[in-house]
Amino acid sequence: VYRETLDDVIGFVHVKDVLGPVAERRETKLAPLLRKVLFVAPSAPILDLLVQMRQARTHIAVVVDEFGGIDGLVTIEDLIEEIVGEIEDEHDVAGGPSLVERSDGSLIADARTPIEVLEEHEGARLRRDGDQEEVDTLGGLVSSLAGRVPKRGEVFAHPLGIEFEVLDADPRRIKRLRVRRPPAATGGGAAPGA
Repeated sequence: VYRETLDDVIGFVHVKDVLGPVAERRETKLAPLLRKVLFVAPSAPILDLLVQMRQARTHIAVVVDEFGGIDGLVTIEDLIEEIVGEIEDEHDVAGGPSLVERSDGSLIADARTPIEVLEEHEGARLRRDGDQEEVDTLGGLVSSLAGRVPKRGEVFAHPLGIEFEVLDADPRRIKRLRVRRPPAATGGGAAPGA
């Protein structure tokens, strides 16, 4: 909840505090339901922030820049995912297709898609025996080709001619890719050199 601008946050309201009055069709003012918000610096170490949030008994904190402006908010789940990786819970969309074929013949892939899924789709082996790095996902394969975590918009070619374009990434990992097959392989089947 904020006053006149998003930079003037005064608190937050938890949905469970609102559901009772709504279910009972009672008119309720927000002010009594308002919870104090924890303000944190963007440079706060994750583990320290987890301790702060536990002590404050809150699951959410607002990140404030050096000028007092709001950078965003962070939840305990966000912090834990930074430590252990993505956590899929009952609220996450589950099991969507990991490879989606586009009308232009390209594929859109979640970077966490196992390499085997694309290998099976293409009928080609993308990993070679004796590869230096052991990678399991398409994102890992592309990072291995790049020698680093690539940025959004970068394109990398696999020795088989398959191109990987990074559609979404953050500084730590690739999130989504576009896969373009060589012209001879756009109808499926084995790619050259398979």
